[in-house]
Amino acid sequence: MVLALPVFHDEHLVAWVANIAHWNDVGGNVPGSMSSEATEIFQEGIRIPAVKLFDEARPNQAVFDILYVNTRLPDFLRGDLWAGIAGLRIGERRILELVEKYGTETFEAAVADFMDFGERRARAALKTIPNGSYSFEEEQDTGAIHKVTLTISDEEFVVDLRANPLQKGSSNSSREGTEIAIQLAFKSFTDPEAPGNGGFFRPLKVLTKPGTIFHVQEPGALGYYSEVEIRLFDMVLRALAAHFPGAVPAGNFASICGTVVGGPHPVTGRHYTIVEPQVGGWGAWEGADGPSGQFSGFHGETFNCPAEVAEARYGLSVDQATLNAEPGGEGQWRGGKGIDVHYRVLADNNFLSVGYTRSRIPPWGVAGGLDGSTNYVEVRRANGSKERYAFATNVVVNRDDVIRVVTANGGGFGDPKLRDPVSVAADIRDGYVTPERAAAVYGVTTE
Repeated sequence: MVLALPVFHDEHLVAWVANIAHWNDVGGNVPGSMSSEATEIFQEGIRIPAVKLFDEARPNQAVFDILYVNTRLPDFLRGDLWAGIAGLRIGERRILELVEKYGTETFEAAVADFMDFGERRARAALKTIPNGSYSFEEEQDTGAIHKVTLTISDEEFVVDLRANPLQKGSSNSSREGTEIAIQLAFKSFTDPEAPGNGGFFRPLKVLTKPGTIFHVQEPGALGYYSEVEIRLFDMVLRALAAHFPGAVPAGNFASICGTVVGGPHPVTGRHYTIVEPQVGGWGAWEGADGPSGQFSGFHGETFNCPAEVAEARYGLSVDQATLNAEPGGEGQWRGGKGIDVHYRVLADNNFLSVGYTRSRIPPWGVAGGLDGSTNYVEVRRANGSKERYAFATNVVVNRDDVIRVVTANGGGFGDPKLRDPVSVAADIRDGYVTPERAAAVYGVTTE
């Protein structure tokens, strides 16, 4: 949900402050409001157009009530909503402090100059990159082929996504979301240290075709927009990696790995829902191993829920929380590790909904580095049977069933045989690789 507040000084609009947050439930046909089976946006929860929450500083109670009655978790939504409002008010206060200190004219001039500075940095970076046009296509877990053409000149960076599949199901992206995915790739490739303001993206041009997965149109669903956008970000980097060795890292786990679990709480009987994005492994760089247990590029300042908090608040126990011990991502510099977390369900008639991409095709290696592993969820039933999922909605889980979350190891960079033996020995010591795997892949044996 997006909240925004205009900032006025002496009746003059000087700025807007805004924030965006995921709420645990906003209605729709499934708890948690994320369904891989949705075909229309109307199945994904309440839709509120731009409307005033406050009128002359007084709450518009009718709007608050509409939000509260369209969620399965009104207490959670109420807290999230007012936290967002408080954030806006802090932003407003900080802006007004600057305006009152320096004056409106100086403040507005500084904002304009800051945007122009961002543009200058972007254009300066473009001038250091060889001009050219590069086309790339990549198979997705579903078998669909996503395509991109990049055209780089001294003046602009053009990303053409028009030759892509038509929108389908709930894995689609809005035009705006697509632009954000491209902005992330553009900035990380051109000048990661520059300010990420609107001016920086002035030389960037994104071409899409309405009605396709990268430009969904109503009434198309887009509950799992994140999986489309994070794979787009990753695909653009992969397209660049083939032509600019060392400029981008190897592939990462590239999924929000959204995990929704809920049902009656084993103690209170009240409905609970935990909506948990997962951390995973990032790809290696030339000269550096990939980070382990990090959020995907779309999560900004997201925090994961500590095991102790999850156990205290929700109807689950966390039996295990470790790094992913599966092989994959070895290289001269190895990919970061994903995770292997076990949630034990403590009551009957709970549910599980998940949306994980990269469940079939692993993160890619670079320059001889090995591919990583895959993302998946495994339900281990109390009777000993196992079920594996990537996208699923309302899977029934009962007392003592275990939900095993496994996220991917990132891709490796460079020939594994060139890895420093001291680093290999450290990996064995720290449990990142078994002695047998080290001997087979790195050619390093331990006594």
